[in-house]
Amino acid sequence: MVDKRLLGDPGTPAFQVTSYPFYLINRLASRYNAAIEAILREIELDIPSWRVLMILGEETPRGVRSIAEAAVIPLSTMTRIVQRMAAAGLVHSAPSARDARVTEVSLTTEGEEKLALARKATSPIYHKVIRDLSAEDFGQLIGLLNRLYDNLGDG
Repeated sequence: MVDKRLLGDPGTPAFQVTSYPFYLINRLASRYNAAIEAILREIELDIPSWRVLMILGEETPRGVRSIAEAAVIPLSTMTRIVQRMAAAGLVHSAPSARDARVTEVSLTTEGEEKLALARKATSPIYHKVIRDLSAEDFGQLIGLLNRLYDNLGDG
């Protein structure tokens, strides 16, 4: 059996893009985004706004920097997304009572309603993607993805 780690190493002559995990992760994320983009458009949401709603659905209020880190979006871009969402009535932003340098963002009632719609709309895609994964497979996948992420943080 061939060691796929060697085939996925871009520094070797045996390199195969189909064994390169970052290509596969990007390919998966691109296909997933394409699948949910059309669904989100029907409820008047884009992917960046959906990410913000999903993140705030776990914890609100939350600082703009924290949202940007969780959404993997640059802070300056996130600031514009939050401003656009505030203008649409989905979120409210204000200086933190604890630290005026921090802008805290919270869901409005309209944002909570839009979040519920977004969750309902994207759930079937999620179930389609994981349909043939056992609970053990899924747990292993999450663990492996987190290990790869943590390994990138090592010095």
